[in-house]
Formats: sequence, C-alpha cells, structure tokens
Amino acid sequence: MNRVAISLLSSIIGLVLLTLAQRSGLPDTVASTIQPTPTDPAALRALQARYRSLAKQLAQQMPTQRYIVVDTARNHLYIKRHDQIMLDALASTGSGTILDKPGEGNSQWIFDTPRGEFAVQSKLINPVWVKPDWAFIEEGLAVPANQAKRVEPGVLGEYALGFGRGYFIHGTLYTRLLGKNVTHGCIRLNDDDLKSVYRLAQVGTPIMIF
Repeated sequence: MNRVAISLLSSIIGLVLLTLAQRSGLPDTVASTIQPTPTDPAALRALQARYRSLAKQLAQQMPTQRYIVVDTARNHLYIKRHDQIMLDALASTGSGTILDKPGEGNSQWIFDTPRGEFAVQSKLINPVWVKPDWAFIEEGLAVPANQAKRVEPGVLGEYALGFGRGYFIHGTLYTRLLGKNVTHGCIRLNDDDLKSVYRLAQVGTPIMIF
C-alpha cells in the first residue's frame, strides 16, 4: 500500500473514531482524547460525507490486480485482490541476526527481510541454491573457489519467486520453523502454499512487505 493510501487510511480511522464517539456518548474523560467531537447533526453529516469520500479514494489506490502482502511481525504471507484474501499462508522471514565479514573490518551481513514495495521479478521451477559466501562462513567452512561446490539442489522447494537483490519466496526443509523469524532474508512457505503463490502470482505482481 503506497503512502497516499496509508494517509487516507489514517484519515478514515480517525473519522471512524470521531463518529463512534458521537454516537456512543462517551464520557468527557474518554471523548476528550478523540478531538474534536461534533455536537450537531449537520457536523455529523459532514463527517460522514468526508468518510465516504476518503473511503472511495482509498479504494481507488488499491492495486487492481492480485498483490502479495508479507507481515514480518506475524510471519504471514497473503495474496489479496482488492480487499479479498485469496491466500493466507504461514511463513518464515528474516531473523535479524548479524554475521561479521572476515577480513573486512566492521562490515557485516544483516539477515533481515527487506521492507517496502517490490514486485515479482522472476518465477523459477525446481530452483537450485547457489550458496553465497556467508553460508560457508556461518558453518565454519572455507569459501570454495570452485563455483560448482556452491550449488545445492533440492533446498528451495519446487518453486521460487524472486523479488530483487537475491531475495526469494521459496520452500523450506524446516516446516516446523514456519511462523518464526529464522531466515537469512528470504520468505519461506510450505509446499502447498508455495505452489499456490506460484500459480496466483505473475511476473510484475506487486509485493508489499512490512
């Protein structure tokens, strides 16, 4: 959801609170925290009209096609169209752990899932993981000079959807860890949910991560 939509949503929430305060006759000590509260019917009608206008603008800001939303706090991935949830999948996202890069002073890898607006850039079948340097260092192994020794098939599941900078939505060998922040930044799903995401998303499908 872009900044305009977020601003509109905030305005709508505020207007809803004002309307509820007016209708429910909250005590002064409570209503005073929701300012200002209109006291006449004309003001209330104006407030309701403003609410309808903002709700219409918010609806216009929603993507018209399917889009993916990833909640990294609750570790859920959703596929939505307008306000309809087409898929609600338990996921694993970045752990936030830090690994020092050897021989590079204060340089570090930080294993977070990036937040922001992205899009599906690639769709792969039977992807192969090419292990980066950090994967060897984390295991206490020497980084191989032979690139063939970096290739590990069968780790990412049957599908992978790339959304830039080496990050993917992919499968996992560790389904018991779904719902936890344990990855190096990628988004992991179980096999069935991953298949659904692959089927429902296309190259260009928006991804919103927060």
